[in-house]
Amino acid sequence: MPFGFFKKKKKEESHYDPTNIGITDLRKGYVLDFDLQTWEVTEEYEYDWGDNDFSYEFKLESATDSVFLSVGDDDYITGTVSRKIMWGKLPEDVEDGILQKGKPPKQITFEGITYYRDSKSVGYWRNTTTTDGDDSLEYMCWEYYDDTEKNVITLERFGDEEFEASKGIVYSPDAFSNILPTS
Repeated sequence: MPFGFFKKKKKEESHYDPTNIGITDLRKGYVLDFDLQTWEVTEEYEYDWGDNDFSYEFKLESATDSVFLSVGDDDYITGTVSRKIMWGKLPEDVEDGILQKGKPPKQITFEGITYYRDSKSVGYWRNTTTTDGDDSLEYMCWEYYDDTEKNVITLERFGDEEFEASKGIVYSPDAFSNILPTS
């Protein structure tokens, strides 16, 4: 789930300072601590926005949970942790708006919180573990933030009619610690 998308150049092979590894250095197989649990990066997703701009998202798994971490690097680094939500739980005007008008409504109220459409991004998505660069899927997403700009809902469209949604929280990079590559 792409949250807090901030575009950056294509991720190169990891050249990090082993004494100061941060969330921008994550790769598949790394481990990290977050929310009093240890997590492993089990999948890595690449979003290609064109003009050599890319962003990355990671599937994290702990002993009891699974989440997605989207790393943003605009004026400052953030990590948005999200979980998928059932598409059918969203208000009906979300899918209707996308299919009939080409875009969802300007605001969404979900679980008692009102979220406001902030951005739309168009590009290509791929799972770097299972897909090579030539087999990326056409991708579009809309991001919605609440008044605090800490809670986010992302609506995703793959191809013509495959939809997904997720709900997340934006964290500062210090919420993620003990980041280590695995051997």
